[in-house]
Amino acid sequence: MLKRMLFMLGVVVLLLGSLGFVKFRQIQTAIAQGKSFQPPPTAVTTIVAEKETWPGTLDVIGTVAAIQGVTVSADLPGTVARIHFESGQWVHEGDILVELDTRQERAQLAEMEAQHDLARINYGRTQKLVQEGVIARTEYDNVTAQQKVTEGQVGEIKAAIDRKTIRAPFSGVLGIRQANLGQYLAAGQAIVSLQSLNPIYVNFGVPQQTTAQLGIGRTLHITSNDFPGLQFSGRVTALDSVVNEATRNLEVQTTLSNPESKLRPGMFVQVALGLGTNTPVVAVPASAINYAPYGDSVFIVADLKDSKGNTYKGVRQQIVKVGGSRGDQVGVLSGINPGDEVVTSGVFKLRNGAPVQINNKVQPDNNPHPKPEDS
Repeated sequence: MLKRMLFMLGVVVLLLGSLGFVKFRQIQTAIAQGKSFQPPPTAVTTIVAEKETWPGTLDVIGTVAAIQGVTVSADLPGTVARIHFESGQWVHEGDILVELDTRQERAQLAEMEAQHDLARINYGRTQKLVQEGVIARTEYDNVTAQQKVTEGQVGEIKAAIDRKTIRAPFSGVLGIRQANLGQYLAAGQAIVSLQSLNPIYVNFGVPQQTTAQLGIGRTLHITSNDFPGLQFSGRVTALDSVVNEATRNLEVQTTLSNPESKLRPGMFVQVALGLGTNTPVVAVPASAINYAPYGDSVFIVADLKDSKGNTYKGVRQQIVKVGGSRGDQVGVLSGINPGDEVVTSGVFKLRNGAPVQINNKVQPDNNPHPKPEDS
């Protein structure tokens, strides 16, 4: 019985050892295959870099703002008695827009004018009597003061009536009416917006390193996707006194003619500011740039060698200095030489030394003056 048990134990040990040896050989083979494994090449598109000369133009986004723009509101509380304008109407400075109910003030004015007339009569009589020495000078002073008090009260009521007649503070275009006939308006409640549209401002920010090239009076060109083919010309009229600490941009204000009132406050426009110098760049599609905190880079296709000395087509990562942009293109100032084959799509999948397979059947957009269908 003991021999039989020992025999069975030996068979089990032998079987487990055989299985362990087989598994060990499988693991060794897998490790060897993993070391020699080469990932398949990544499909990319490329472009051959060419040197170009870009005009010294700074392209930025600007915001249209009215030279004069206010929300007309009620100075004093009251009920709307008359409305003298329509939404979107052009008005001149001083035109009456809204009249509030002034019946109570006019009744008070009639009463106060009567008191003022009486005070004036008393003043005239007292003046003669004091000259004749009939009354004391003190009584004359009291009557004089009463006459001035009533005069001031009359002026105060007239001012209140005038403040309830709301006029356009300057010439411009009205917005949408926000008050209705018979509506009670609280002090400061909005009635309608009023904007002066010609001329008009465009505000934009420029990097601090370009501030030395700016100056009052410099001409610039402004376009809008909403008006294809239409270009506005303006001039720099003001530079902010401080640089924004968050963006390191300097705010610039330009004034331009807007005779047809096509530009409206709040619109964004494209501003082309000439800096006076041309810049040599290598233009590549924006999709070719790999942006990173440590520096922007591109991948350049080259013939590389693996660990065994075999040559393959791969990529090397190259740090670049990026300049401005123009449409779908980005201007590279340094880091790329003319003739380099630059990867234009799929850069997020690449690493330094990765094998690639070039397929240029479908290329990313590379138009310096794109015209999107929905623009």
